[in-house]
Amino acid sequence: MATMNISLPQQMKDWVESQTADGKYANSSDYVRDLIRRDAEKRAKITAMEERVDEAYASGFSGKSIKEVMADSWKAAQS
Repeated sequence: MATMNISLPQQMKDWVESQTADGKYANSSDYVRDLIRRDAEKRAKITAMEERVDEAYASGFSGKSIKEVMADSWKAAQS
């Protein structure tokens, strides 16, 4: 495993260390790795959502009313 040294203000260092006090994380490195994993997952979800929005815009607009769209969605969900 690679090593990375980071500098934190005392308040942040205290916060990180307090997160390991309850035993959920083995140490500060474990906590920081979890934060990085969560951030990567969050960014992947955001990217996927942005791609879906881009696809939706590229597909054009429907002439259907909101009621018609909702009815179609309900029917599709029931199948």
